[in-house]
Amino acid sequence: MMQFAQAAFSNAKGQEFYKLLGTGRDGFDPKPDFGVYAVLQVWKSEEAANDFFNNARIIKKYRKKAAECYQIFMRNIAARGKWDGQNPFRKSDDLDDTLTYAVITRATIKIRFLLRFWGFVPKSQQDLKTNTGLLFTKGIGEIPFKNMATFSLWKDLDSLNKFAYQTEGHVKAIGKTRELGWYSEELFSRFQPYRSSGSWFGGNPLEKV
Repeated sequence: MMQFAQAAFSNAKGQEFYKLLGTGRDGFDPKPDFGVYAVLQVWKSEEAANDFFNNARIIKKYRKKAAECYQIFMRNIAARGKWDGQNPFRKSDDLDDTLTYAVITRATIKIRFLLRFWGFVPKSQQDLKTNTGLLFTKGIGEIPFKNMATFSLWKDLDSLNKFAYQTEGHVKAIGKTRELGWYSEELFSRFQPYRSSGSWFGGNPLEKV
């Protein structure tokens, strides 16, 4: 469902960028979660996305085999860095006053820093558990241990900024990144979720707002 789906996704009409992704256990964890997979796509238009989700054979196959499917439509607020040599996210012209934020951070970890990086992760993530503004988080990635990313949903900008810039563990992780340069490529992006469908463990994380 992953390896042999590349042709179906690469030929999707109106699609500008896509990634088939595995996930980690318990949020950002290097141990794989073999029960959950993710697809990230960037579209020229919402109409093209809807046509794919409604008619593509690969999506119908996924839904037939999956216990649950959950989709989030998002508009990009800002993005810096690169993913496979490019920045796939362009700032949207249709942003509104919705408070909810989504964040994707992605990095390719230099091989010589793999053990140090993963050894530091628990400290950088410990304050997530006490942040009441976090609605959802999941580790995603293309190659286990090396090409990793996080996807998270936040109740508001204050909650997101508190974790990113005021919690001790995450601030130290940012400092280590600058000090050691342990990424060969990185991308940080923020989005405005505006539509969702399906369910995640019987609910919708965005309804917690």
